Amino acid sequence: MHPVKRSWPATLSATAVALLLSASAVSAAPALGGPCGQGGSGSSSGSSGSSGSSGSLRVLAAAMPWIIGPPDGGVPQLTGKTKAIEMVTGPGSPNDTIARFNVSGTDLGIMWDNGGALGRDDVLMAFGDTVGDCDAAGDDWRSNVLFRSSDTVLRDGMSIDTSPLNGPNNSKEIIPGFGIPGEFTTIPTAGIAVDGVQYVRFMSVRSWDQPGYWTTNYSAIAHSEDNGETWTADPATVRANIEGIDIPGIPAVTPGNSQFQQSAFVHGRDADGNDDGYVYEFGTPSGRQGSALLARVLGPQIRDLNAYEYWDGIDWTPDLKLAVPVIESPVSELGVQWNDYLGKYVAMYTDASNSLVIRQADSLQGQWSGTQTILSEQLVPSLYGGFMHPWASGQYLEFVATTWDRYNVIYMRTDLDGLQMASTDKANRPDPATTGESKLLKVEYPDEQ
Repeated sequence: MHPVKRSWPATLSATAVALLLSASAVSAAPALGGPCGQGGSGSSSGSSGSSGSSGSLRVLAAAMPWIIGPPDGGVPQLTGKTKAIEMVTGPGSPNDTIARFNVSGTDLGIMWDNGGALGRDDVLMAFGDTVGDCDAAGDDWRSNVLFRSSDTVLRDGMSIDTSPLNGPNNSKEIIPGFGIPGEFTTIPTAGIAVDGVQYVRFMSVRSWDQPGYWTTNYSAIAHSEDNGETWTADPATVRANIEGIDIPGIPAVTPGNSQFQQSAFVHGRDADGNDDGYVYEFGTPSGRQGSALLARVLGPQIRDLNAYEYWDGIDWTPDLKLAVPVIESPVSELGVQWNDYLGKYVAMYTDASNSLVIRQADSLQGQWSGTQTILSEQLVPSLYGGFMHPWASGQYLEFVATTWDRYNVIYMRTDLDGLQMASTDKANRPDPATTGESKLLKVEYPDEQ
């Protein structure tokens, strides 16, 4: 294991900062946080457009004394239906992402099937704000990075094969955004493949606001025709969130675009279970408090905003202003996919208590069932960003989650037996940590393995 050196990263993803800001709900126990720890040289400068952000983050860190060290790579040992298998990234990860890719801290890990691009069967994983060597200028900060995995044995972890690089053992930033003034960082929120082309919806973060809120400049789609190696952000796909954004060629601000700053993509299914030709996009506003709307577009037209239709509660309409929520607030870091074991679509997201929950539905438009907590913040504090493995099938659901204290991604596995739930059943199930069904036995550290 490579040691992680200490300083404070210049800029963290909106999700991570939101967790930091809302961390008053987490006991000030000896949790460790931040990929480079608190203090250090303070030399971080961050990405283009992030001037001044490192100072504000150091102020936040100083106000939160439990954020005091580098991530420890500890894997929680849990009883109940959900188990933590291993770290995907950072210290303690069998993928050795520090030495192989200069990734010591990162978050999210949004996953999708690459659709057989370039004759390969890969799962692509897009991560948010990433740091590497914390003694380097700017902590080797990148706004986002991408990994590829062809690992088909899901039960024992997730092996990472490759990553787009810009130098020896250094994952490159794949989507820099448009470089407009006030663009702090560009965070992937959803990914999908259509006809072997990769598409990522990303959000451009403008400011960190009060706890649980942040403001975006816009969201947009970037695409890759070489299995994620190079990406092009398309100005025509911009959904501007505020007036006065100077990006040549972008559409005007449209009412409702603010509701599609973060997304979840999913391929649709017809009555026979075949691909219906549409890409469905759930949209939520920036921050952690919004509800989810639903759009659809024929796959080949995914970059044409004029081709999208929106669910108005009864039918599909081209008028975004008529869209209604299909999943009520608060929905944060949403992922949706079909689950063959449950025979339903599953939505996974972070709820108001910072626990990961799932809901089930027969159709993407809903009804959506009540919630079931599959990973409790009571057992794994500082939790956010649960994203399902696209190849998960059968009785077990594999997914990844991030915690602020580790600021790295954990690979998880849930037994779905007994979790079948009718979409018309709106009752939220009790947190298994509260009922005693799930418990934290200990945290296993790398030197104990």
